[in-house]
Amino acid sequence: MREQKWLITGVSTGLGRAFAQAALAVGHTVVGTVRSEKDLRAFEELKPGHAHGRILDVTDSDAVSRVITDAEQNVGALDVVIANAGYGLEGTFEETPLAEVRRQFEVNVLGTVATLQAALPHMRRRRRGHLMAVTSMGGLMAVPGMSAYCGSKFALEGILEALGKEVAQFGLHVTAIEPGSFRTDWAGRSMTRVTRSIDDYDELFAPIREARQKASGNQLGNPAKAGEAVVHIASVDQPPAHLVLGSDALRLVTAARTAVDEDIRAWETLSRTTDFAEGAQL
Repeated sequence: MREQKWLITGVSTGLGRAFAQAALAVGHTVVGTVRSEKDLRAFEELKPGHAHGRILDVTDSDAVSRVITDAEQNVGALDVVIANAGYGLEGTFEETPLAEVRRQFEVNVLGTVATLQAALPHMRRRRRGHLMAVTSMGGLMAVPGMSAYCGSKFALEGILEALGKEVAQFGLHVTAIEPGSFRTDWAGRSMTRVTRSIDDYDELFAPIREARQKASGNQLGNPAKAGEAVVHIASVDQPPAHLVLGSDALRLVTAARTAVDEDIRAWETLSRTTDFAEGAQL
């Protein structure tokens, strides 16, 4: 495997850290973004000379561009960019303040878009590169109490799928990484929980919130194995557009997509009634 130059946002903990460690372990160089000097030092200590930390808030698009440019100029031409930075927002739709929804999209969607847009021109000029972003199994299925989070991840899925079709002509690859429940702090430190205010939702949502909190730290997914999987797809000639990680994600995403297919089949006749008799097919 030839040495690659990677950039990963959000490497202080969780899957971002696992992706970085896996890449470093096979000899790649990684530029990793963090939010503090302490985390920067800790990251660079993982493998001095190969782990390069940068402080970044992904909602600052100008800063994102500066970090990408700096990496290209001072570390080397980037082969792989993973937009990983993000967080979870838990709360029923009716109870979630609009400001919280907006912040969720600013970080999870616009922060990812800024990262990929900043890296894309460099890769396009070279006619090689692999852009990835961490969505979630919640980008392909939805659960009660995660409407804003799932909405942000569904948005990323559409962006990434369209992007992949746009840049395939340049020899570039785009992959949506869709993890299930992994043993990280996503359900702990990285989760923002909306204050409960409407008791009509107690019966449905209270057990879901309690179960998620109890499972934190005992999730099924192994972050190290997720890192190995991502390193593997970065080394193949034809990487997937979608990489579902975890057997729980496989089960839940398959069930959700089956439900959509069943709705389409059940209402196919009605769907066809909305056409003009003569019209252009896309």
